[in-house]
Amino acid sequence: MSKVLVADDAVFMRLMIRQILAHRESIEIWEAENGQVAIDLFNEHKPDLTFLDITMPIKDGFTTLQEILTIDPHAKIIMCSAVAQEKVVQKAIEMGATDFLIKPFRPNKFLETVNKYLRV
Repeated sequence: MSKVLVADDAVFMRLMIRQILAHRESIEIWEAENGQVAIDLFNEHKPDLTFLDITMPIKDGFTTLQEILTIDPHAKIIMCSAVAQEKVVQKAIEMGATDFLIKPFRPNKFLETVNKYLRV
């Protein structure tokens, strides 16, 4: 079973991702509404793939990315944001993000990314 962590302060985004992955019985999903909860859940469950929004309360996505990579330098982390400026995408990749998805994303693009990093 693959484990996925979704961290986004927008309930509708977490719900949409959960719905996209719903037909995949081989994926267990945890949700975080802010960066600190994401770090706590990462520590507890050691997900195979983590999706992080950049703009979140308590700890933003960049801070959360740094802290998770300190816990596990090999963590697969996909940053997600509606802010698609090249400098934002470049910063995320330079900081160690595995990939970057621009919101809103199509379900097929999201699944393509999941399949790229998980064997499901």
